[in-house]
Amino acid sequence: MSQPVSYSGWQSEKSGFMGRLSGPGFAMVAAATGIALLPINLHSWSAALVCLPVSVALLLLAFGRVMGLSADEWITLAVRHQIAVARKRNVFLSGAFAPRSNDSGQQPMDLPGVLARLRILEASDGLGGQLGVSHDPVAGTYTAIARISHPGLALVDTDKQNARVAGWAAFLRAFCTEDSPITRLAVHQRCLPDDGAALHSWTARHISPDAPAAAVTALSELMESAGPAATTRETYLAVTLSSARARLAIKGAGGGQIGAAAVLVRELHALHGALASAGLQVVEWLSPRKVAQTVRTGYDPDAQLMLATRTAAAEAPTWQGTEAGVDPALAGPAAAEAGWGTYQHDGAWTVSYQVRTWPQSEVYATFLQPLMKPRQNARRSMSLVYEPLGPRRARQELAREKSKRQSARYLRTKTGRDESEDERREAQLARDQDAARAAGQGVVRMTAVIAVTVTDPAELETACAELQADAAASGLELRRMWGAQDVGFAAGALPLGQGLPDRRMGF
Repeated sequence: MSQPVSYSGWQSEKSGFMGRLSGPGFAMVAAATGIALLPINLHSWSAALVCLPVSVALLLLAFGRVMGLSADEWITLAVRHQIAVARKRNVFLSGAFAPRSNDSGQQPMDLPGVLARLRILEASDGLGGQLGVSHDPVAGTYTAIARISHPGLALVDTDKQNARVAGWAAFLRAFCTEDSPITRLAVHQRCLPDDGAALHSWTARHISPDAPAAAVTALSELMESAGPAATTRETYLAVTLSSARARLAIKGAGGGQIGAAAVLVRELHALHGALASAGLQVVEWLSPRKVAQTVRTGYDPDAQLMLATRTAAAEAPTWQGTEAGVDPALAGPAAAEAGWGTYQHDGAWTVSYQVRTWPQSEVYATFLQPLMKPRQNARRSMSLVYEPLGPRRARQELAREKSKRQSARYLRTKTGRDESEDERREAQLARDQDAARAAGQGVVRMTAVIAVTVTDPAELETACAELQADAAASGLELRRMWGAQDVGFAAGALPLGQGLPDRRMGF
């Protein structure tokens, strides 16, 4: 029997303009240096009393840290948030307050914040069904969402576990090509209390009319007692196509949104085999109404029971009521308000975290398991977002990382400072990654956003503390997304493939 494989080597992107300093931070250091030298040039003690405190303040802003952010970033974020609060831009109202089209008089799909630009399109899946496509006209992307099932890793033998992880790695590596139109992949999982609607509906349809009354009563009592204590997990895979990368293919398929949808469907059909090798099974590609339902239940957990009951009932051949899912125009919340550290939406409160540091030691493939442990007082959601890099861009990114670290080591040597073990380890990881890339391995950018949602605000901080404790058990360092909770919710609580920012270069 083979030994379980361990994993490591994650690296944080270095987005600083000079070393670990951002562009504004570098400017403040330069200004502080100039101001500190000014009294020397003027030969004035009185000027020193004025200039030195200003210089120290600028250095504190450049190098200080507040809630995991640099001081200048924190101040900028706080000022923007206060301006948004003063202008009521952090409050969203829909429903009866949603704007209507001047042409048709209809209320369009109304989503808050960064999701306001999204549109849910309808396309043929090539198999006689309908596919829901989330279209971002600003970024020029088209995203399809699949509900998937997987056997898990915890209860399988080592060989199968290693094979499934290797299959997932091969699946990601297949998109690390120069001509791949797929620009982003996202895995989203929710852990929430099981409402039991599907179980009740299936039982009601399959109870024999001749069944003993005592047996029916016992079964009903068992489901009533066990249902609320159970939990369920929903797993989704979002595949995002870039219209810029697939420009020629879209043009050949007819152009516009129709051509983009046709190219996306073609890519979806091609990846089924790779998913199967990773032990993943596509249950269904979500239709427009199913996409809207996942968004709606994310914003309004209280709607979960009603929608699950209707979805289960709609599976009956004789069903004559409303079809399963939600009208895309009703996907968003009735009201939402973004606070500094929380996000209130309909009858729920959510706090979002970003994973800032991945495990520094060797870990097994199941190291994320503690994060999705069932909780009775809260529902948890986690999105893992991947951006595959082509060989040319991967080579440039890794070469840039190596150059930055080599420059930093040279400066430390010239100034006589000792190199820390962390810095030595980062330099070695950069060399190992470049060697793996040269050997044919793929390189991906990755981030993770985790959201915890409660319907009772008194339980919010307890749920947050439990999440942070479980993250520590997984070897992760989380940062609460202060001042950007609405963005964190869109990335962490909804399976729409959001959450990975563009690579920042320089300023």
